[in-house]
Amino acid sequence: MSVPLQIEATRGSARAGKLVTPHGEVETPVFMPVGTLASVKGVSQDVLEELGVQILLSNTYHLFLRPGMETVRRMGGLHRFMAWDRAILTDSGGFQVFSLNDLRKVSEEGVAFRSHLDGSSHFLSPEKAIEVQIGLGADIIMAFDECTEYPATAERTRSSMELTLRWAGRCKKYFAEHKNDVPWRGEPHPGTQALFGIVQGGMDRELRRESAQRTIEIGFPGYAIGGLSVGEPRELTRDIVASTLESLPRDQPRYLMGVGTPEEIAHYAQSGVDMMDCVLPTRAARHGLLFTSEGRVSIKQARYSHDESPLDPACECRVCRRYSRAYLRHLYAANELLAQVLNTVHNLHYYLATMRTVRTWIRSGPANTTGVSRI
Repeated sequence: MSVPLQIEATRGSARAGKLVTPHGEVETPVFMPVGTLASVKGVSQDVLEELGVQILLSNTYHLFLRPGMETVRRMGGLHRFMAWDRAILTDSGGFQVFSLNDLRKVSEEGVAFRSHLDGSSHFLSPEKAIEVQIGLGADIIMAFDECTEYPATAERTRSSMELTLRWAGRCKKYFAEHKNDVPWRGEPHPGTQALFGIVQGGMDRELRRESAQRTIEIGFPGYAIGGLSVGEPRELTRDIVASTLESLPRDQPRYLMGVGTPEEIAHYAQSGVDMMDCVLPTRAARHGLLFTSEGRVSIKQARYSHDESPLDPACECRVCRRYSRAYLRHLYAANELLAQVLNTVHNLHYYLATMRTVRTWIRSGPANTTGVSRI
């Protein structure tokens, strides 16, 4: 099935439009909250809908281990399993396997690893990663890649990039041969998924350009920039993203994986990135770090214990409309579960509002053009 990306406005390098998926249109540029285990930690699906989440991300590695692809498939796919009728993207699990360090062994065939849950042995190949994602039934699925560590030698970076390219070809071949095979009744119907390729190449600009060009030659309906936020300086991240964007098609989706702060996602959206995800808003919330129009607030600090003002006077989220900083500080200090819930709701709202502001900025610019690309 062809999934259209409609580019409706541009401003400089930025573009705004719609990504049409089997589960509805997604306004771009978009921030995707991370729901690793088919759940955005502490936030129910109805609240996500109220916040305006159009698409969220779940993770193949974690769902592969628990509850297992077969369980989700028999329940009618990930959308029915988690009662979410909007779009879903699944990461291939490559980054999570990378994070296992001593618990994994990489070979040409794939990655042998031990579960972080119980130490049991498993194997993920490119074909298996795609098989699992077909079974999960997300609207957009990702090729299985190897994430290069930082720092890495030139030889290691080249070898890792070449492996990712070979795996990308195997992913595409398996997907083409099996995308209609899944015998389940849920939505999206078999054959409606889109498989995106991932550009690697470490922190080497030339390898990134080569990876992009060769991934494009393999041919995917969208392209991701992976392997960042692995310990490199933020300035280097920006440089690599900028140089890689120059090599990606202008009329297809560009997905920057696992980055960053509110300021960074606004910057990357203005640079021409269409899709982003990051665990930061939810992870920071659980540690009492909140993003506001007045700067970051560490709500655990004692100076907020008698502060009657809202967390962010400029924010319209349900938390800022109702609760004081003093109450939020009390919840956190008392280790109440509600603290994590309210903090997460606010941070997600802030990220999503940041993207809405960027989209408005793009559409209000003097350099707007209209065009449609089908992927």
